[in-house]
Amino acid sequence: MNNKNILIVGASSGIGLALATQVKQAGANLFTVSRTSNAFLTRESAQHWVADVTQNAVFQPLPNELHGVVYCPGSITLKPFHRLTDTEIRADFELNVWGAVKVLQSVYPNLKRSGGSVVLFSTVAAGMGMGYHASVAMAKSALEGLAKSLAAEWAAHNIRVNVIAPSLTDTPLAASLLSSPEKREAAAKRHPLGRVGMPEDMAAAAVFLLSGASGWITGQVLHVDGGMSSVKML
Repeated sequence: MNNKNILIVGASSGIGLALATQVKQAGANLFTVSRTSNAFLTRESAQHWVADVTQNAVFQPLPNELHGVVYCPGSITLKPFHRLTDTEIRADFELNVWGAVKVLQSVYPNLKRSGGSVVLFSTVAAGMGMGYHASVAMAKSALEGLAKSLAAEWAAHNIRVNVIAPSLTDTPLAASLLSSPEKREAAAKRHPLGRVGMPEDMAAAAVFLLSGASGWITGQVLHVDGGMSSVKML
């Protein structure tokens, strides 16, 4: 990944920050966008924008060629379906889908020049029924559909588009779900590998999808979920 230009949206914490760290360590030129900033991003990014991408997804100056774009923003809205409000459902869609749409439309010319790699983030709940996940599962399912469609459309330009679908990951976004030893233990037991995910697990998968090692992979949903989506323990 040495000297490749990588744009990470949602880079200020959690998976996005772990990925920004790994991408920088791999020798890439790091470009970042987030709604907040931190010392690492302002120090290590070639360019950092503080922006809400659902409102403004035009970032300049970007390099003429982008070799990778990662869209990390996500949400965890866990409520019974009958209690979900229009505002909550729209907010989940705008953050998870609309923001990605606007970013990808904006950077498409830069990706086209390089034949770059796009990585989006979904959730295990998009592929398996999980109670109280209706809003986020709807939004992330739409994101997976977008990724597969773009993988087909952009293959002619050698642009690869893939998705990572994590299970519960120890990030600030999930803090309330892991706020006690009892909650953490119960969450770990729900996963065949016996622990919740770490931001570095997801970041490592994204680095692989950005790299030449995954050069013949596109249109895929990679489940980095401790076995939850495909393994049932006896």
